[in-house]
Amino acid sequence: MQLQQVSEIASQVTENVSAIDTVWVALCAALIFQMEGGFALLEAGFIRSKNAMSIIAKVFVDIMFGGIAFFAVGFGIAYGQSNGYFAFDMGITDRDLGLSISNKLFWFIQLGFAMAAVSIVSGAIAERMKIWAYAVFVLVFCAIMYPLAANWVWNPDGWLAARGFNDFAGSAAVHAMGGFAALAAAIVLGPRIGKYNADGSSNAIPGHNIPLAAVGAFILWFGWFGFNPGSTLAAVGNWELIGSVATNTFLASAAGGIATMVYTQFRYGTIDITMVINGVLAGLVGITAGCNVVSPGSAIFIGLIAGVLVDIAVVTIDKMGVDDPVGAIAVHGVNGAWGTLAVGLFAIEGGLINGGGASQLITQLIGLLAIITMSFVLTYILMLIIKATIGIRVSQEDENAGLDAAEFGIESYTEFE
Repeated sequence: MQLQQVSEIASQVTENVSAIDTVWVALCAALIFQMEGGFALLEAGFIRSKNAMSIIAKVFVDIMFGGIAFFAVGFGIAYGQSNGYFAFDMGITDRDLGLSISNKLFWFIQLGFAMAAVSIVSGAIAERMKIWAYAVFVLVFCAIMYPLAANWVWNPDGWLAARGFNDFAGSAAVHAMGGFAALAAAIVLGPRIGKYNADGSSNAIPGHNIPLAAVGAFILWFGWFGFNPGSTLAAVGNWELIGSVATNTFLASAAGGIATMVYTQFRYGTIDITMVINGVLAGLVGITAGCNVVSPGSAIFIGLIAGVLVDIAVVTIDKMGVDDPVGAIAVHGVNGAWGTLAVGLFAIEGGLINGGGASQLITQLIGLLAIITMSFVLTYILMLIIKATIGIRVSQEDENAGLDAAEFGIESYTEFE
């Protein structure tokens, strides 16, 4: 009788833990999902009004096409029985992943990560890519490309996981993955009409609604407190970890914005508020890999570097002749790389600066190079294939008229006399 009572109590405890963890992860997954609204508003504000609806439509494509692709194929590649590099299990795998939540809920929170990664690309190809060509890219990205990175980093049998690679919420697997895919896509697609002159100099093409972009950034900022703390995948027993992750996430983001304010004031003689927006996001991207293993002081330093790095990267990428209307490559690609390497420098245990030697830094570098190389090469090849078949770019006439009118027959803002 005593054994039966003990068994019943243990079963009830397990059920209660699963219930609490399920509520926690479901709430965080919802926050992550709503980040797509942030992407949509941010990117719409940073481009011209004649293309505002077209970029929002592409974010809808990220959710709809990407979501089905990740359900049907991607999740199985990421979290099925892996040989270290690849797995395949149709639909939502029933494999025991050692979680206190159901695999279906784990799929849903991971869906948010996949959508975030591909939405990074939508900003870099804004104002000039065909909607159906983009849909094809999204299908392949969410079915195969992002799942490969997730398999390596987060599958219990992934080769980077086995090496001790630390990418808690995806500076590499999500942000560098999406950022370097954006770089390849922008190179193949080419710049917008009028962006560059014959001598290689560039012309500014200002966004039409900076307050809209700022609101988008606030939504992303808010959602990041589901993105990073939610990566604990459990609430019970993780109170200190969740607190540390949330604290580090805020400190790095605030430091990123401050650094960009100061840097642009001294460099240009005035604060570049659009860059401050990206500076906050850069700080968030930079801390995403190591928010679980660094101190609050290190989080601030990581954010400060990210806030300066984002402006330098935007200018450098522009000088390279790569047209990125929203700065996605700099925010996510460059600072995803910085955040990944920062783990090897600042981790409380194992970080080079804290006396842990270079082993973790080397592991972080190997993982980063593998992910960005895979992302860039596969995207470049895929974009060339799409270009050679259905075409990737709208006509010159449609680009000049604006994609809202050309592809959807509407105007984002109705003018009244």
